Order: sequence, then C-alpha cells, then structure tokens
Amino acid sequence: MSSQLSDYDFALPEAQIAQAPLAARDASRLMVVSRASGASSHRQFSDLPGLLREGDLLVVNDARVIPARLLGTKTGTGGRVELLVVRPAASTLTSQALGGAPEALDWICLGQASKGLKPGARVSFPGGLDAEVLEALGGGEYRVRFLAAPGASLAAMLDQAGRLPLPPYITRAPEAADAERYQTVYARASGAVAAPTAGLHFTDALFQALAARGISRVEVTLDVGPGTFLPVREENLDKHHMHPERYTVPEATARAVNAARAEGRRVVAVGTTVVRTLESAWDAQAGALREGPGETDIFIRPGFDFRAVDVLLTNFHLPRSTLVVLVSALLGRERTLAAYREAVAAGYRFFSYGDAMLVTE
Repeated sequence: MSSQLSDYDFALPEAQIAQAPLAARDASRLMVVSRASGASSHRQFSDLPGLLREGDLLVVNDARVIPARLLGTKTGTGGRVELLVVRPAASTLTSQALGGAPEALDWICLGQASKGLKPGARVSFPGGLDAEVLEALGGGEYRVRFLAAPGASLAAMLDQAGRLPLPPYITRAPEAADAERYQTVYARASGAVAAPTAGLHFTDALFQALAARGISRVEVTLDVGPGTFLPVREENLDKHHMHPERYTVPEATARAVNAARAEGRRVVAVGTTVVRTLESAWDAQAGALREGPGETDIFIRPGFDFRAVDVLLTNFHLPRSTLVVLVSALLGRERTLAAYREAVAAGYRFFSYGDAMLVTE
C-alpha cells in the first residue's frame, strides 16, 4: 500500500483529454475490469444493461452544477477578481438553500485577484450582484458575503452573472451546449461546482433498458467541490487533506441499499462521489447505511475496507489524483495502473467528457 503520490502516476497524451462530449451520451466506450482477476474487455457504454445483473442496485449522484464561476472587479480600483462559489459557510445549510437564498449569504469561495484579496474588499459582478470578502481562510479560500438585490435569490443572480465552471483541463471556453451536456439527465439538487461525470453517459432510454433487466436506481446528493479536480500538492498522501463536501442520503436510498446488502445483491456506485457518500454514511456499528445529511472529507486509499459498495462505474481520471487513488483502493494499484495504460494504448478518451470504466467483482 503506497502512500507516495508518484506511485499513482501514468503517461497520458494530451490529445486523449476529451475537450467536448460525443454526439450521443451513451456512445462512449466502456472498459470492464475484474477485481478478482484483473481481466479486461472493451465494450460500449450502451452495453451496460447486459453487463450488470438482475437485482443490482444503481446509486447515482443527482447533484446539479451551478454557474459558480464569477468574474468581477474590485470596487474602487477596478482590479480583476475571479471567484468560484464552493459551499455555504454555515455547515447547517444544504444545497437546497441556494434556490431560496436570503438577500445576504456567506459562502466559502476559491478566489484570485490581480493584486490579491483582503478582508473588506468589495467586488462587483455583472447583473448587479455584489460581494464582500469577510475572511481569508488560507489555501486560496475566502469567506464571502453575497448581496443579492431585494427580492432576488442568489441562484437567480448566479444564473445571470455566473459561468459554468468547466474543469481546468478543458481548455476551451464554455459553450451553450455545455449547459445541458455538463449535467446528468437526472440532475436535480443545485449546489455542485463540478459534475458527477460518470453519470454523464446515461440516457432516459438506457435507464429504461436497465429497469427492464431488473436493475433499480436510487439517488444520493453530494455537492461536488473543487477537491475533485484540484491537484494534490503533497507527495506524502498522509499529509493530504480533502476539501469537505456536503451530502444527503434520502430515507428511500438508505432502505434500498440496506435491503440490497441484506439480500446479497450488489450495490453499483455510479461515480467516485457516490462511493465517498455511501462509505461516509455507513454506520459500521449498526452495519447499515444512515439516512440524512452529512459532510465528508474522507480520503479513500488502498487498504480501505469497503462496506457499502461492490461495483464502481467511473470515468478515467487525472494522473496523481485522489480519484485514481480511490479506484486503486477498490481494484488495486497495479491493476488500476495496468488498466489505465491499456486504456491509453487503446485510445480511450479521458476525464469529464471521456469514456468510462466498470470495475466489477
């Protein structure tokens, strides 16, 4: 079990970083890898219903990406400011609070400015949205108070002033089509700053085919934060700390997962965010998934004892990232890196708009 970041590195040609989605969501390729043997096969994502078993339970993340990237100017100096809205400053606020925000809300933001940001700085954004920097938290994070116009919600103001926060490895500017394609077809709960990308491949027709095979679906919500794409800066993984992310496990989801575990049916996590939610909400003492809201900074690494997840459906991730480490915890580091080398050689497309991997038992 390696604790060195460099042990999760691999060579990835820049040309294989997907810059745009395919014409059809389920047209992506799908590599299937066995945890037991390491054997792999190459399929299409549309083949998924035939690759799962009757009785499998799919768990998806229904988080919806908000236009969280704000470009503005400092009041008085006109200096350029960029903020990425991350999460409410009060841990008691849930993602649903975004839609019914009061006139002033304190949020944690990642920020950068032409001459730095200091507490007390006022910033103006398009559409009449103003903000004040209240506190510098370190690591590029700030507590910021947004001042929406009377009668307007912050959600409405962000819709007008914000931009879709495509990941930094997508080097083009967001396009109109991204507003639909960088959301899953089941996205519901606004609050994420990055998409749960394993879910981008699903279509309504594919869900119908899965249901016809006796494969059911339930939802959790994890508001994906910047920790999903920010680089790991510590070579020693013991020193890396994940950004906290808020999640909610509905009562119906907890019941369904607990029933599947009791009946010996497989729980299939659609994406690493679902893995982190389920494993964080698992009550080891009770041997069951807890319903309700929570916050997690769990860092899943090789040696982790999975309690809630049997199968993982995920995209191909950045070298030297916490997500590659998470996949390695389930599949094993050597088998993960071997699968990634095979995917590179076979021309798979990587990252958010790329292809997918199914890690089976």
